[in-house]
Amino acid sequence: MRLACRVNGEAREVDGLWEGESLLWVLRERLQLPGSKNACEQGECGSCSVYLDGVLVCSCLVAAGQVEGRDVVTVEGLAGEEDALHPIQEAFLEAGAVQCGFCTPGLIVATHDLLARNATPDDAEIREALAGNLCRCTGYEKILDAVRLAATRA
Repeated sequence: MRLACRVNGEAREVDGLWEGESLLWVLRERLQLPGSKNACEQGECGSCSVYLDGVLVCSCLVAAGQVEGRDVVTVEGLAGEEDALHPIQEAFLEAGAVQCGFCTPGLIVATHDLLARNATPDDAEIREALAGNLCRCTGYEKILDAVRLAATRA
């Protein structure tokens, strides 16, 4: 099976897909975009969060065949210019919200989605928006600090 879609604004094609292949697998293994992480493969942790046609999804739950002709944006595609970080990525670094970094890409994409919908979220709104993202290293306080900081910049 062949897949043609746009990833981070660029037309991409992938040949030889098998029926059960996930979007996450295509992104990481076939397109060499390792930002989205493979943790639970059940849509429970949020580490593989990406945009699909502007909607936040867990890429582990999306069959690659469903992406035909659609737009995907990964954490790599948020920054835009080469070697430049998005203000949300900078905020996560500055707030110390990146320990092992495994959950960070999904948290950054989820934060981007939140701030696109609500530029000034309160703590309850931040917690609700990030409820689908699990972090095994932190107590979440630095992550909340990072989102608050990003809201002042994004």
